[in-house]
Amino acid sequence: MTAGGRILVVDDELNIRGALVTLLEKKEYQVRGAGSAEEALEQLETTPADLVLTDLKMPGMGGMEFLRRLKQQWPDTEVLVITAFGSIDTAVEAMRGGAYDYITKPIDRERFGVVVEKALERRALAFENRQLKDRLETRTRFEQMIGQSEPMQGVYGLVDMVADSDVTVLLTGESGTGKELVARAIHHRSQRSNGPFVTLNCGALPENLFESELFGYEKGAFTGATTNKLGRFELADGGTLLLDEVGELSLKSQVDFLRVLETKEFRRLGGTKIVKVDTRIVAATNRNLNEAVKDGDFREDLYYRLNVVPIPLPPLRERGDDIPLLADRFMNEFSAQHHRDTKEISRATMRLLRLYAWPGNIRQLRNLMERLVITVKDPVIEPYHLPEEIQASREDARTMVVTLGSTLKAIEREAIRRTLTEVTNHREKAAKLLGISLRALQYKIKEYGIRE
Repeated sequence: MTAGGRILVVDDELNIRGALVTLLEKKEYQVRGAGSAEEALEQLETTPADLVLTDLKMPGMGGMEFLRRLKQQWPDTEVLVITAFGSIDTAVEAMRGGAYDYITKPIDRERFGVVVEKALERRALAFENRQLKDRLETRTRFEQMIGQSEPMQGVYGLVDMVADSDVTVLLTGESGTGKELVARAIHHRSQRSNGPFVTLNCGALPENLFESELFGYEKGAFTGATTNKLGRFELADGGTLLLDEVGELSLKSQVDFLRVLETKEFRRLGGTKIVKVDTRIVAATNRNLNEAVKDGDFREDLYYRLNVVPIPLPPLRERGDDIPLLADRFMNEFSAQHHRDTKEISRATMRLLRLYAWPGNIRQLRNLMERLVITVKDPVIEPYHLPEEIQASREDARTMVVTLGSTLKAIEREAIRRTLTEVTNHREKAAKLLGISLRALQYKIKEYGIRE
């Protein structure tokens, strides 16, 4: 990090402060000045800094107290202290308190430039390491599930609560939101993790095949049944059975399934022996089953049996903070798979990805990343590489799609996130567009855990 670092110079002497600001600006750093520790802390509340240069002797709050409070609130910000040659002992004490290094007056410009650059490099390295650690923790905690956004934290919390029980779980959400990954996470974090995890896509089965697929059949049960076959229910004994697209079951199949769900026993097709199983059920659907019950398409008794613990999965458009993590993951995955160099995604491109509504959710983003890995020859992916419908999202930036049933909290959070993205995280502009005070916006950003 040799240029572009954010630096705050804190010194009560205007001439020294101005000279340092000018010197650093010539090196293309983003530099601000503050005349006191109190003013510096106020500035840091709204505009973070990568590096703070501070005098130790100032009226009001002294440099040591300022260092203590700064490190308490912003532990990753690097600090260089400026001191007179005769006060080196104090500077050493400051380094014990968390300062990176010290600069003595009069300032040696050559050494000054080297120390500033090294401090910013350390800050950048620490930031990258923390990001990598966060990503690794996120990826391993729930298998392949990726996301640090507030909506996904809610999903993780529910998974933790239900995993160790045998309660039936109903996963709801739009197509492509990762319902099978959540089901696998529930299984792998449960006491059944050593047992099988079996899936059955109810939407892909005609009614006359559902019973044989779910319960299995005996030899001779029908034409072509030349051997015995275990059904998915039996195959999942001691483990977990995911019934995907459960909302597509016919009414007859719903009756058959409800009976087994209640008794945990059944007969294979063409058989007479009762088979007992210990299988946990996780169901998933992209349909609104409550509405399907009202329309007479889904049995009410089955709905309540499945909906013991509902876990709604948020659409990708409500997980804007997770898009950079997901895009990075898919980019690395497909670069390795297709033996291509990993490409960088420009800030302008990432902004469009965060603004786009993603009707196909994570599946759509994943497919796009594979397409870009294969078709883009440039080292950096720019907006013009994206499909036209995603490029058009810059015109739709001021439009937000609200899903019926979304909580007011989720809507407010998404409105704030999209507004910050639109104004490139300029908080004052965002507050003005949202019609709230800067202080209120800062509170909301912290409350919702919005990452800028």
